[in-house]
Amino acid sequence: MPGVPVRSAGDTATGDTRHTGAVLVMLAGVLWGTSGTAQALSPYPGSPLGLGAARIAVAGLVLGGVALVRTSRDGLRGLARRGVRGYALAGMLALAAYQGSFFYATRTSGVVVGTLTAIGSAPVLAGLLGLVTGDRPTRRWLVSTALVLAGLVLLVVPAGGGIGATPLGVAAGIGAGASYAGYTWTSRRMLDAGVPPDAALGAMFVGGALVLVPLAPVATAGWFAHAPGVVAYLGLVATALPYLVWIRGVARTAPALTTTLSVTEPLTATLLGAALLHEPMTAARLAGAGLICAGLVSAVARGRGSRAGPGTRPGGPPPG
Repeated sequence: MPGVPVRSAGDTATGDTRHTGAVLVMLAGVLWGTSGTAQALSPYPGSPLGLGAARIAVAGLVLGGVALVRTSRDGLRGLARRGVRGYALAGMLALAAYQGSFFYATRTSGVVVGTLTAIGSAPVLAGLLGLVTGDRPTRRWLVSTALVLAGLVLLVVPAGGGIGATPLGVAAGIGAGASYAGYTWTSRRMLDAGVPPDAALGAMFVGGALVLVPLAPVATAGWFAHAPGVVAYLGLVATALPYLVWIRGVARTAPALTTTLSVTEPLTATLLGAALLHEPMTAARLAGAGLICAGLVSAVARGRGSRAGPGTRPGGPPPG
């Protein structure tokens, strides 16, 4: 897409480009972080899975339309190239799996614990994925991720003590984290292969919606019928818009760093929960928010010429 530089992970980016990518990823996380509050404020007590399917359906229509309007025919044909088809299919499945795993986790373990388990596990799983594909984590990425995870642990602890999560809920949250790391990784590989950002997003969301909506058709229709405003907000403001921002951040940021920076989502959700839903903001949660902010600053404040973390290989593109 004109005006959107798509760099391979081994490209030598300027400090301004790297910082712009980090800011875009964090902004997307802030918009995502409003989702839980929007659902909690909705008067319609419908199925969380149906809401997720309705949200991805709206976002798929918007992002698919954006891809058709803003991407050339050659760019769209790039999705069918050998070596890209596999990444596109994996991204679709990972995106659909994230919705199911995430909403099961939040239903069984609570919104805060489910969200933090999913997003908190994603940086670690992305780093492990980078190691499997031959990338080495940098010391700065390890430090920033450790700070973020410590902060997430403190945010999980409720006012009364004890986490209250079920084993299946935690497993589902980790599954959601793995799915998020997976579609972050596949998105970056598609961009590195020359697929335009809008085409990559459109393909993954349309495909993800086609996978997920048939699994909960009645519940999905219920949300459209009884809470169209909530569905519109979640599909447009809390999904389509942040993903358009996020994919441009991914083009400038290594996959593992992307997942680390995206913890602005649970941080935003926690702050909104305290401000609008009157959830308690304990000293532990304030300390956790501070650690997350410190980790984000550490992740972004890299020196010129340093690598961005797992997923970055000097001298060439990432392994395909």
